[in-house]
Amino acid sequence: MSAGVATPASAFRHDPVLLAEVLSYVPPQPHLLVDATVGGAGHAQALLERFPDAELFACDRDPDAVTAARERLAPHAGRVLVKQLPFSALPHHLLAGSVSFLLADLGVSSHQLETGPRGFSFTEDGPLDMRMDPAAGEPAAALVNHARPEDLVDLLRRFGEERFAPRIVQAIVAARSEAPIETTGQLARLAAHAVPAKFHRRGFHPATRVFQALRIAVNDELGELERLLDVAPPLLAPGGRLAIISFHSLEDRLVKDRFRDWEQPCTCPPSMPICVCGKVPLGRRVMRKPVGPSSAEAARNPRSRSAKLRVFEKAADAGADADAPGGRAAS
Repeated sequence: MSAGVATPASAFRHDPVLLAEVLSYVPPQPHLLVDATVGGAGHAQALLERFPDAELFACDRDPDAVTAARERLAPHAGRVLVKQLPFSALPHHLLAGSVSFLLADLGVSSHQLETGPRGFSFTEDGPLDMRMDPAAGEPAAALVNHARPEDLVDLLRRFGEERFAPRIVQAIVAARSEAPIETTGQLARLAAHAVPAKFHRRGFHPATRVFQALRIAVNDELGELERLLDVAPPLLAPGGRLAIISFHSLEDRLVKDRFRDWEQPCTCPPSMPICVCGKVPLGRRVMRKPVGPSSAEAARNPRSRSAKLRVFEKAADAGADADAPGGRAAS
C-alpha cells in the first residue's frame, strides 16, 4: 500500500506479540499509556480495554499503520490520540514526567511483510523500497544499486550477520552492472543463488538476513532505537515503566546495555571505597533476563519466536527532567 492510500484496520494485520506479558508489566492505575509503534493497534486496543481510566498516545512512522490504528481505536475516541511521527519527536507531544507506561514493539508488522508494494517481502514481489515512511529518505534500491561494494559487505555483516556477504555482494554488483536491481524478487533470487545450496534451511529463506540488513539501514532502525532510549526516561513519571520488545541481537544489546547503565550509572573505579562521581540510579530493571514467547505463542505465531521483552521502571523518587521539552499535542 503506497503512502496516501487509506488502509482499513482489517487489512493491516499484526498479531501483538507477548500481549499477556506486556499487560502484566503495566504499573497499577496508569494515567497515560504510550504505544510508540502502534502498528495494527493490537497492543494499543488491549491496553485501552484493560485500563479503562487511562488515556493513550499512539504513534508510528508508517502512515498505513496510523490510518489503520485510528480506525481500529475509534470506539475509544476521547481517550486516544494517534500521530505519525518518529521516536525523536515524542518529547514535542508529551509532557515530561507524564507517562505511566511506554511500549515499543520493534518488530516489522505482518502487513508490511505481506504487502508486496511496500518492498519488505522476499516472497511477495514488489519495488525494492523497505521504507517505514514511504515519503522519507531513499528506498533500498538506492543502496543496492549505488553503494560501494565494500560498504554493502559491511552493511550485510553488521546488520544481518550474513556470513556469505561477499558472495552476495559480488552477485549484486555483477547484476547491477547489467541493469538496475529494482524489485524484491530480483534481490531475493540473487541472494538465494549466491548462498551455497547446502546452507539453505527449511523455513528460512536465504535472503532473510540480506533483507533485514537493508531494512535496518534504510530506516536507521538502530539510530531510531538510540533516540527512543535518549528521550524516554524524562517522559516517564516516577514509577513509570518503559517496555521494549526487540527481535534481533543488535536491538536487544542496545536495550540491555542502556537499562543496565540506568540502573548502575556509577563510573568510579572499583578501587574507590565510596562513589564520588555523583551519578544516581535512574531506576531498576524489572527483570534481569528478557521474557520470550511461550511455546504456545511461538507455535501460533512463528514470527514471535525471536521476540525479547525487557522492562525498566523509573525510581519512585525520580523527578522529570526539567530541561526536557513538553506539551501534550492538542490534536
